Amino acid sequence: MAGNVEVTLAHPVQCPVCSKDFVASTINAHLDTCLFNNDICPTSTSIEDNGPPLKKSRLPDDPCCVPMSPAVNKTDSFNAKKGTPSSPVFGMFQSNRNKGPVHSDRTMFVSNKPSASSTAVSKGTKRNAPDDMHACVVQGVVDSSVSNTLKTQRDATPALTLFNSDKPLAEKMRPTTLEEYFGQNKVVGEHTLLRSLLDSQEIPSLILWGPPGCGKTTLAHIIASGSKKRGTVRFVTLSATSTSTNEVREVIKQAQNELKLMKRKTILFIDEIHRFNKSQQDTFLPHVECGTVTLIGATTENPSFQVNSALLSRCRVLVLEKLSVEAMASILLRAVTQLGIRVPGRDLSQDTDRNESDAAARRSEPTVSIEQKALDTIAHLCDGDARAGLNGLQLAVQARVAAARPSQSGSDNDPQDIMVLEEHVKEGLQRSHILYDKAGEEHYNCISALHKSMRGSHDNASLYWLGRMLEGGEDPLYVARRLVRFASEDVGLADPSALSQAVSTFQACHFIGMPECEVILAQCVVFLARAPKSVDIYKAYGNVKASLRNHKGPLPSVPLHLRNAPTRLMKDLGYSKGYKYNPAFSAPVEQDYLPTELQGMDFFTWNPA
Repeated sequence: MAGNVEVTLAHPVQCPVCSKDFVASTINAHLDTCLFNNDICPTSTSIEDNGPPLKKSRLPDDPCCVPMSPAVNKTDSFNAKKGTPSSPVFGMFQSNRNKGPVHSDRTMFVSNKPSASSTAVSKGTKRNAPDDMHACVVQGVVDSSVSNTLKTQRDATPALTLFNSDKPLAEKMRPTTLEEYFGQNKVVGEHTLLRSLLDSQEIPSLILWGPPGCGKTTLAHIIASGSKKRGTVRFVTLSATSTSTNEVREVIKQAQNELKLMKRKTILFIDEIHRFNKSQQDTFLPHVECGTVTLIGATTENPSFQVNSALLSRCRVLVLEKLSVEAMASILLRAVTQLGIRVPGRDLSQDTDRNESDAAARRSEPTVSIEQKALDTIAHLCDGDARAGLNGLQLAVQARVAAARPSQSGSDNDPQDIMVLEEHVKEGLQRSHILYDKAGEEHYNCISALHKSMRGSHDNASLYWLGRMLEGGEDPLYVARRLVRFASEDVGLADPSALSQAVSTFQACHFIGMPECEVILAQCVVFLARAPKSVDIYKAYGNVKASLRNHKGPLPSVPLHLRNAPTRLMKDLGYSKGYKYNPAFSAPVEQDYLPTELQGMDFFTWNPA
């Protein structure tokens, strides 16, 4: 501040606008309100003679200045003329330093003339033209100093300010280079095909398929930023959830004009591309094929089912895996390093530039620390989702900061250090959901795993996959129906009671519902997993179907002696003639039950050609 007024937490701070006293920890929030709502906060004299100048609106006949510009008194102008620039106005009170343009507008003048800077004159001072011009030049120097100071403070922004900004932490920590991109070495690691294509700036059309938070959108932006460095590529981002077909056609038309007039290609990134129906996806076909646009689509669904096969053949599918715990640990460590959060037992001094301006910016804010166990817990609980992990870290720190504020309300207390522990992370980042889509691929993957685990008589794995489905929100009646099927398909005649057990399970689930029926399903799953297995019925019926489908010519007729003869005419035609009624014989009866063309065929042992 002007006047070199030392501001510490031990003394109240006077607002330079309304001259009211405030605690140092609350002056930032007050100044935001006071500066933007100048009609509410009354103007007053400065704290000291050489303190912040009066707040005054522009005079009507001043062509150089605009409203809401801070005035420059004669003392500041005199110091500026002598070569001593004034201190930045309100520089140390910027609460949201990452919004540079917004806060610098409070102190920087806006000129209506491109060749001259603007200024304001203190109240009651008569202006002369030469002095006015010199004051504008001096104020331009002051404004430049303010801008540079604000930039320095933004570069040294403490963790609390970043955590309280409007963007989620996952968005601010989004990597911009492949060196900062963790967890997908199989796709973009060294000596991979895609990495070599990216290094040579030969970007093919891609479909990025992977779970949420694995880095699909980030990879697309890294590809775009690398391509835009040469200036021959423009990058357009659309979301299939909010984009119409007409908007897509307009973007393609612009891409055609760019390619024709500017010789510049267009990379079109479509997020959630599976939300487009097949006819909408057909819009890209000719333009992707001829190279008008390079399409990069991101999807969490299996592109084999959700993306048009014609479009899929023109793109390369990259499968991104769920992030490992080690990759999540690297991502979280990078975040706390950039934010300046201390980790006890780990030296982060080599990654953090703690200069004098940084210390001044942090003077009124407490130090934030997080234990290593807390970071490890986040890495395990986020289920491979980097977005969930970073936002969970932000939530835990914000909760601890909010809890520590009441203890810092006293004006005579120094800011207390904040420690984020493992229990704080667990409270804010409970695993409230499991990645499971009842209508997507994970649904079929899990039921297949359950079926195969029971078939392999592995009761432990069978219980696990049952839990994955039920905890993910699966309909218990769907699982019960599959168990009824399994009782005949895989257990069959080896234990005929399995079918009764499965049917009873279905009825019990229908009567009771979730969550009480989960133990009933678990009982049936373990019973079927431990039961003896026989697939004779399943295989034999499959052979019957194969025989029917592969039969050449008309199907053979039912033998006459096997037909029923309810009328006299049918008896005269030979229906039921020669049929031997089995109960009338004391010994087994020898007669044919298959058509003549199928005599001697055993479907339990026959293998279709």
